Amino acid sequence: MDINTITSVRRPRTRGELWPFQDGDAWLGGGTWLFSEPQPKLGRLIDLSKLDWPSLTVSDQGLSIAATCRVATLDAFEPPPAWPAARLIGSCCRAFLASFKIWNMATVGGNLCMSLPAGPMISLTAALDGICTVWSADGSERTVPVVDFVKGPLDNALRPGEILRRIDLPWEALTRRTAFRRASLTPLGRSGVLLIGSLAASGAFALTVTASTRRPVQLAFKGCPTAADLSQRLETSIPDAFYYDDLHGRPDWRRHMTQLFAEEIRQELGGRP
Repeated sequence: MDINTITSVRRPRTRGELWPFQDGDAWLGGGTWLFSEPQPKLGRLIDLSKLDWPSLTVSDQGLSIAATCRVATLDAFEPPPAWPAARLIGSCCRAFLASFKIWNMATVGGNLCMSLPAGPMISLTAALDGICTVWSADGSERTVPVVDFVKGPLDNALRPGEILRRIDLPWEALTRRTAFRRASLTPLGRSGVLLIGSLAASGAFALTVTASTRRPVQLAFKGCPTAADLSQRLETSIPDAFYYDDLHGRPDWRRHMTQLFAEEIRQELGGRP
């Protein structure tokens, strides 16, 4: 879709050229949402494609994902054998159920910044303890865990003029055993429920709930919990009003599937039936 209110486009090549950022401006990464509907309040786009941020960087600390990394690039990544949790990458990329055009343009950072409950890059990075690095106009930067970066539907932790630079996944999280569950109302529908469980070498168990809730919810245990303990934590951590309600699933269905998948994940990762 053409955005007929746009009067100019800036293409910065360095961090210092990103600003000033003013009312009526928008960061342009992949643009798959930006160009999908009218944007009457926008007058200028700041195109990030010329910044040449490395899409993926492997280091002793883990995996660094640039906000401008394309979904197709992430899906094609071949992780080190020591990262069994990296299999979640393919599962979450395919949770988009998008066309090849979306895959080759949509960005990881854009998915986080949209902050929709069904965002699969949110599910992936939240489950692997991702940390967002945010750049500010004054030259400073701050870090925010993904589970705190996404505050609700279309609501995130970015302040006016800030930009998401990258998401770092720690090495330890990538070495965990994981289990993945997803459900939608139709075979090719948007995620209505998406849960990821992980089990660390220390025995620590974590369950990350996304899509069914308005924002990511992560439950941590020192060891694999009993069925009763896990069910009780879900009840106390996710009140009924926190389950999302839209045409992709009613709250009562999302709550039921969350409880069902949580127990399946618990058993898969070592809990007794």
